[in-house]
Amino acid sequence: MAAKRILVIAGSDSSGGAGLEADQKVIAAHGCYAMTATTALTAQNTQGVYGIHETPSDFVRKQIDACIEDIGVDVVKTEGMLASASTVEVVADALRRHDVALSVVDPVMVATSGAQLLPEEAVETMCKQLLPTVTILTPNMPEALLLLKTSGQAAEEPKTLDDIIKIAKSVQKLGPKYVLLKGGHLPLTKDRVVSTQEADHHSVINILYGEDQTIILETEHLRSKNTHGTGCSLASAIASNLACGMETAQAVTAANLYVEAGIRTSKDLGKGSGPINHFHSAYHLPFSPGHFVDYMLNREDVKKAWLAYSEHEFVRQLAKGTLPLEKFKNYLVQDYLFLIHFARANALAAYKAKSLEDIKRSAENVTHIQEEVKLHIEYCKEFGLSQDEIENEEESEGRGDFEIRRYVLDVGQSEDWLALQIALAPCLLGYGMIARRLYGDAETVREGNRYWKWIESYVSDDYTEAVRNGRDLIEKHAVKQSASRIEELVRMFIHATRMEMGFWNMGFREVSEGSSTGTTMRSPTVG
Repeated sequence: MAAKRILVIAGSDSSGGAGLEADQKVIAAHGCYAMTATTALTAQNTQGVYGIHETPSDFVRKQIDACIEDIGVDVVKTEGMLASASTVEVVADALRRHDVALSVVDPVMVATSGAQLLPEEAVETMCKQLLPTVTILTPNMPEALLLLKTSGQAAEEPKTLDDIIKIAKSVQKLGPKYVLLKGGHLPLTKDRVVSTQEADHHSVINILYGEDQTIILETEHLRSKNTHGTGCSLASAIASNLACGMETAQAVTAANLYVEAGIRTSKDLGKGSGPINHFHSAYHLPFSPGHFVDYMLNREDVKKAWLAYSEHEFVRQLAKGTLPLEKFKNYLVQDYLFLIHFARANALAAYKAKSLEDIKRSAENVTHIQEEVKLHIEYCKEFGLSQDEIENEEESEGRGDFEIRRYVLDVGQSEDWLALQIALAPCLLGYGMIARRLYGDAETVREGNRYWKWIESYVSDDYTEAVRNGRDLIEKHAVKQSASRIEELVRMFIHATRMEMGFWNMGFREVSEGSSTGTTMRSPTVG
């Protein structure tokens, strides 16, 4: 799906809490793509505005045209700091010339202190040229009253909810398809009358009116100083929701709740009115796409287990060729039994996969394992172990090799597809990485090392392809997980890695009497 494109025409807030900076955060948090046409630069912080540098109207036009003519646009969002009548004209003209279907206009014209920010000429131009092109207009109460006054309509400060609804309907008649009249400046009491005492503040009501329908959006009044940029953020959230295909009422309702949560979860920044928390509903994965495995192996909690597994004394003695033969034969038998379970687990992964591509790739892993088993049997013959002897060896409970087999199958039964891949990963990735390290290490003994062929088998093209395939599958699905799920998967990987060490630990156990390979014989359990 193509990214939804939103062009923001607004002023810049150097403190990052409002204006273009806030807009881009909101749009990013909603998964959309933000473009900007800067109408003014400001020197401001949480305590006030200390300077404004206007952008020439002709340059604003060039910014708008450059974005739309190349990238295109799904929704245009404008806000205050349009600064002049000529810039308002440029915006209105651009909406018509580019046939913009959806637009959200936040008419920032009156400061919190009550001072008028937009010249009267610009307000008049807005009423005559811009409002008739707008999909949703989002004024606060002072701005709504100014628009009505400029249009020659009498309007008084509201006292009741009905008064607020009446003002919303009057503003809608000026041209916009919908009006969202914001009530943050006029908190209501429990009885829904305008509160004059802070102790009586109970709720904040926004009124959405359009197409002869009135929708009342009521939220709890939050006592917070962190409300800088709420109007900008609300309008950008509405624009993002519209771009994503929501109907108007749904888009406004969702945006209303987004801003409420932003205020509720905000952290104090600055000495004055701080910003809301724009990313309260977004989580950040701690790795770049395609690098989950790298991230996992470099975590401190994983490193300890991975180092103990990948540089185990069993591995060191394989590289030197000093591992006692009976211990290696014991390992070979149990490794064969594990390969059978490993194949079963990959077949189960194919069953649990939800796409044909993942089914195919999981099935391909089974094919790779089948080839590995053939090589394993041939390799065992060199040590005097026949296939019949191997398949009649016992899988002993309480041994590390038995526990990892049981764990993998348990995960396959109880967890999702990705969890099963993670449980299999220490074996699949580990053998490949260990063999690759030993193969390239000048200190690894090659001549006369009876275990060199084991190292070669795990750097073969077939096994390398299996590792790449398994790793690609993990990377493909890791980016779709939540941050909390990533933590669960990492813990699972650590546990599976420690259990994989059971193979190495097992190799150092004293072999039992009564078996040519050192394990206890019993009836076959594989097949």
